[in-house]
Amino acid sequence: MTELTLEEAEAYVFGVCFKTGLPERIGVETEWLVQDRHNPGLLISVDRLDAALAPVEVTGALPGGSRLTREPGGQLELSSPPALSLGACVEMMAADLAVLRTALEQADLALVGRGLDPYREPPRVLDHPRYRAMESFFDREGPWGRDMMRRTASVQINLDSGEDSRGVGGYRSRWELAHRIGPVLVAAFANSPIQDGWPTGWLSSRQDVWSRMDAGRTRPPRYHCDPRVAWTRYALDAQVMCVPGDPDGDWSAPSGLTFRAWLRGVPELRPPTLADLDYHLSTLFPPVRPRGWLELRMTDAQNGDDWVVPTVLAATLLNDTVAADAAYAATEPLCPDSQRPRKAAGRQPRPAGTQVLRRQP
Repeated sequence: MTELTLEEAEAYVFGVCFKTGLPERIGVETEWLVQDRHNPGLLISVDRLDAALAPVEVTGALPGGSRLTREPGGQLELSSPPALSLGACVEMMAADLAVLRTALEQADLALVGRGLDPYREPPRVLDHPRYRAMESFFDREGPWGRDMMRRTASVQINLDSGEDSRGVGGYRSRWELAHRIGPVLVAAFANSPIQDGWPTGWLSSRQDVWSRMDAGRTRPPRYHCDPRVAWTRYALDAQVMCVPGDPDGDWSAPSGLTFRAWLRGVPELRPPTLADLDYHLSTLFPPVRPRGWLELRMTDAQNGDDWVVPTVLAATLLNDTVAADAAYAATEPLCPDSQRPRKAAGRQPRPAGTQVLRRQP
């Protein structure tokens, strides 16, 4: 494939990550821990999970059309197709979850909605070179990357970027509001206080894990300047996690290499291509990730049907103009760098994963 220049990479990221238009579509991704129904501390073998999922994976029996995938530690994820209404989104995911739950129950397994596995430290069960390189990358800084890959689960809400305007329905305003409400969603739906059977001191131990990982790909970019500019800089300045190649080979990237530096040339490495840039973008995990739409990634997985609540809340706050204005007003004292005119400046909001989520002694 043709090698990519820095100017081409900047133009590509600038253009594809914020697709503009009337904010209409809604999607949700629900991640789940899989536990034995009688012994939640038991590790679930790949063979047992394969057998339980066979009726769903072989027949494609998900009526709402969600995509079923597996995470590195054996977690399951259902990703709904985009819907044109909140009600349709919830109905599709609920129907698909009902089918998946039934299949697992017949194998004495259960879907559990927790931000972090409270009992187990599962092995990595996916051996794709992407996950080998990812694990190697995160191991340079400690165990947090392994914990994220193998033990965490979330609810991710997907909403259109918005129109190319300066109003409440514009992508600039929606990007800022998504970041403003992010810490609220973390705190309101935190449900992972236990790790290895003991209280961690955090209501969201999942958020604690994320806060300790590579800041250049997990912390929010600057959200009070133009989102396209901010995200392009963030993406190109993030370290390269893996260099795709031979399916059976080693995809590990040189330590400390940013995508911008790769574009400028690395003697021992082939030049990057557009496919490499797409892959790199898929390895960035900030609380709000632009993928042509906004993917809100900060909420702990929720038990039962409780995933509906953060989905409805986030969609309403961003898509209903009255609710959006109210959310702006409520967070205004904490956001001095707002793109909107404001009456008074105040403190920066504390980012997700800080002391605000800790239990008091």
